[in-house]
Amino acid sequence: MWRERILDVAEEHFRRIGYQKTSVADIASCLGMSSANIYRFFPSRAAINKSICGRFIEKAARLADAVARQEAPAHEKLESLFKLLHEERRKNFVEEKPVHDLIVAATVESWPVISAHSARLVAIIENIIEEGADAGNFNVIDAAIAARSAMNAFVPFYHPVLVEERVRNAGNAEEGLGEQISFILQALWWE
Repeated sequence: MWRERILDVAEEHFRRIGYQKTSVADIASCLGMSSANIYRFFPSRAAINKSICGRFIEKAARLADAVARQEAPAHEKLESLFKLLHEERRKNFVEEKPVHDLIVAATVESWPVISAHSARLVAIIENIIEEGADAGNFNVIDAAIAARSAMNAFVPFYHPVLVEERVRNAGNAEEGLGEQISFILQALWWE
């Protein structure tokens, strides 16, 4: 219970002023406890950062799971999934810059929570590709390799630094998104 309350307060601060400006003392003060008490539940400030980052990226993973469970052809699921993932990243940068900044730090510094998130997304993509192959719509030999390759091809539209760059420089982060998704789907080959 206390652990979740600490994370709730930390998340509120992270969203409002950013993770870099939020101190353990700020979190403790809001909860009416000492900073030392916070460390009973989290071994370090970095552990709090990683837990909050996990909360932020969990939203995209839940949305991806929901897309994968839809009753639709595999190619439509993949198209929806890629558009959704890109939109989540774009919205983070445009509407929730403090959230975006934390995700950038986690990505650039290769936090384990980001690796786990990436692995989960690739697994979701792999399942969709297997569905498409079973239905005769995708022609792939190894769905795991195809999923990793599809995600790698999608990186320019999902990596937070690259999405930020697209928004800042082009003003239109979606430019080329449809073409890239079409390229990925054509590589999987459906009839």
